[in-house]
Amino acid sequence: MSLIKVDGVSKMYRTSEIETLALENVNFTIDEGEFVSVMGPSGCGKSTLLNIIGLLDRPSKGKVEIAGCQLEGMSDRQLAAFRNFHIGFIFQSFHLIQSLSVSDNVELPLIYRGGISGKERSRRVKEVLERVGLSHRADHYPSQLSGGQCQRVAIARAIIGNPSIILADEPTGNLDSKMSAEIMGILHRLNKDEGRTILMVTHNEEQASETDRVLRFFDGRQITNC
Repeated sequence: MSLIKVDGVSKMYRTSEIETLALENVNFTIDEGEFVSVMGPSGCGKSTLLNIIGLLDRPSKGKVEIAGCQLEGMSDRQLAAFRNFHIGFIFQSFHLIQSLSVSDNVELPLIYRGGISGKERSRRVKEVLERVGLSHRADHYPSQLSGGQCQRVAIARAIIGNPSIILADEPTGNLDSKMSAEIMGILHRLNKDEGRTILMVTHNEEQASETDRVLRFFDGRQITNC
C-alpha cells in the first residue's frame, strides 16, 4: 500500500530579482514499511523535498498524498495537526530547545497535540527514552549531552506521537562513525521491528545501500527511483 505519493511536484522560489527552481516534476511513491534514502549533491533539492512531504512547505505545482489524504486544500492549521499525528522529524542539527530538559523536549509533540493527560505524557516520555537508551538522562539538558545522545533525544521526540512516517534529514551528518552506526541501528529497528516508514536524506553511500531503495536527485530533478 502506498503511504506517500508525490505526483508532479515542482518548487519554485521567487525573489524580486531571481527565480530558483528547487524541484522539477518529481514523481514517486513510498509503500508502508519502506526505508528509502534520498541522495544527491548539495543544493539539488533534497531538503526541499523533505519539507514538502513533511508539510512544512507547499509545492508550486503538483501534489502530495499521505495515507490516501490529499493535502493541497488544507489550511496551515489543518496541515500542522495532520503533521503532528502522522509525521516525525529528525534533523542533522537536532533542533532541541536548550532551555528544556531532555524529557520536556521529548514531550513537546504531545503537548501541541492536546487532549493527553500529564500522567499519560509522562508515561510515554519514559517509555520512548528507555527505547533509545536515555532514561538515565531524562533530567539533563541538551548542553550536557554528546551529539549522539542529542540525536537519540531527537529520535525519541520524533516517535513519541507514534507517527507512521519518519523524515530524517542527514541524521548522522554531525556524528562520528561510532555514533552514526548507533543512530542507524535505531532507525533500522524502528523500520524492521515497528514497521515505521522512513525517508532519509543522506550523503553516505554505505548507509543508503542498507535501505530498501535510493532516490537520486541532481539539480532538482529525480534521476533514479531504484
